[in-house]
Amino acid sequence: MMNLMPRSRKGMVAAPHYLASQTGAFILQSGGNAVDAAVAVSAVLGVVYPHMTGPGGDAFFLIHDGKTGEITAYNGSGRSAAGAVPEWYLNKGYTSIPQRGPLAAVTVPGMVDAWAAVWNRYGRLPWAEVMAPAIRYAKEGFPASPSLARWTVRDLEWLQADPYLYQTFLKAGQPLEEGDLVIQPKLAEAMQGIAEHGRDYMYTGLLGQQIGQAAAHDGSLLTAEDFAAHRGEWVEPISTSYRDHQVYQLPPNTQGFSLLMMLNMLEQTELSSVARFSPEFYHLMTETVKKAFRDRDRYLTDPGFRHIPLERLLSKPYAHKLWYEMQYQPQAAEHLSAAMGQDTAYAAVADDEGNAVSFIQSLYFDFGSAYVPGGQGVILQNRGSFFSLDDRLPNVLEPRKRTFHTLMPGMVTKNGRPYLLLGTQGGEGQPQTQLSILTGMIDYKLNIQQAIALPRWLYGRTWGTLSDTLKIENRSYEDIYSRLEAYGHTVEPVSDYDALMGEAQGIHISEQGVFSGAADPRSDGMAIGI
Repeated sequence: MMNLMPRSRKGMVAAPHYLASQTGAFILQSGGNAVDAAVAVSAVLGVVYPHMTGPGGDAFFLIHDGKTGEITAYNGSGRSAAGAVPEWYLNKGYTSIPQRGPLAAVTVPGMVDAWAAVWNRYGRLPWAEVMAPAIRYAKEGFPASPSLARWTVRDLEWLQADPYLYQTFLKAGQPLEEGDLVIQPKLAEAMQGIAEHGRDYMYTGLLGQQIGQAAAHDGSLLTAEDFAAHRGEWVEPISTSYRDHQVYQLPPNTQGFSLLMMLNMLEQTELSSVARFSPEFYHLMTETVKKAFRDRDRYLTDPGFRHIPLERLLSKPYAHKLWYEMQYQPQAAEHLSAAMGQDTAYAAVADDEGNAVSFIQSLYFDFGSAYVPGGQGVILQNRGSFFSLDDRLPNVLEPRKRTFHTLMPGMVTKNGRPYLLLGTQGGEGQPQTQLSILTGMIDYKLNIQQAIALPRWLYGRTWGTLSDTLKIENRSYEDIYSRLEAYGHTVEPVSDYDALMGEAQGIHISEQGVFSGAADPRSDGMAIGI
């Protein structure tokens, strides 16, 4: 299944919901730049894709400045509450942090701060104008997308448990149907306050105080003081070279470095000589992923709390060592990763001034913590539920700490200019899907839409499963499955274009400055050029 791949010369927007893409195109046509459009798209996604993202979650931005050529990044992930320690949960009889409800709300949402930070540095249109589309969709409503309707079925129990979610995302207590009008007046009020008073309304202002006080009242570790203390940060992107391209990711606390490690390993071979739809390809990819995930799981956490040896992990000699180990282990290696949520929204925007924005945001699980403190319209993320209560592990819960983060927007340059913006929904799947897209374009010479539509693999596990499997989209490759099982993999065929495999978006920029946009056929998305 192939979506139309639009091309344009003035700009491009790719997002997992067509209303968000439409918003980005409108902002560009209204005189805004790529950053204005990206913030508007991000805010609209928080309204029309509420099961995946919202102002109660986190966001990461990777930005190419068309004026200076500089690539910058903003880490918009929230820190844990000041009182967050393992004993708080252990003394209540928990062996792990609950995944839903007030006790799952451990970290301050960083998204609104991230919007303000990137807009303040690079934006051109008035702040209120950038926020206006999101407010309108929250106030006037929007038709439920297939994805939203599907998740209200899957999450019926959680939606019924929270009064706000029950009233907003169910019809008489039952799931939505595609096309049902969804109106969020309380979220509209919150967004209107952010538009009028800026990011402080969410942190030191009325909204932050109301959410923090309600959360603390309901038993969460979060307080109004935690909201007031929040600040995201500008960070230096990390990168590696791959076959005459430079690939950029955010540094820890994100897992972006794992993709760079995978590319360094694969650069040791002529990948294009391996048939893309062969068992040898899927085996090679999976074993490469395992090597990177071994180090990711060993080290990744907030670098302010533990040293992460990035220089060694991203070095070419270390990649050669890992590659050498793989060649002497032709069978599938054992690796058991932690179960992760997979619900995220990635989008990208580029304009004809050379500005390019790759960004991603999430509530962590579908509908996050499934908890809306005080009925204020803001669903709090449950990202902090991924912290460990075991103080022997790097990602142990500690006060004012950022957790291991799956979110990782990607950017690729060629000859010093933006070449590709890419990213996807999914926890374990984010580096793997980016790897599929990158190798599809660079090694197998596909266009961005073809690369996104490729059959995907997904190694690892999501929350609720007890074992790692190698999931492969079922496109009549039964012989591949049996041969992979002979290698020692536990293969789990999934349906063709299965949403479980992530929802990727991307923008390719040619040497002539032509934008090609792609939206995943597995999503409700659309790419729109202007």
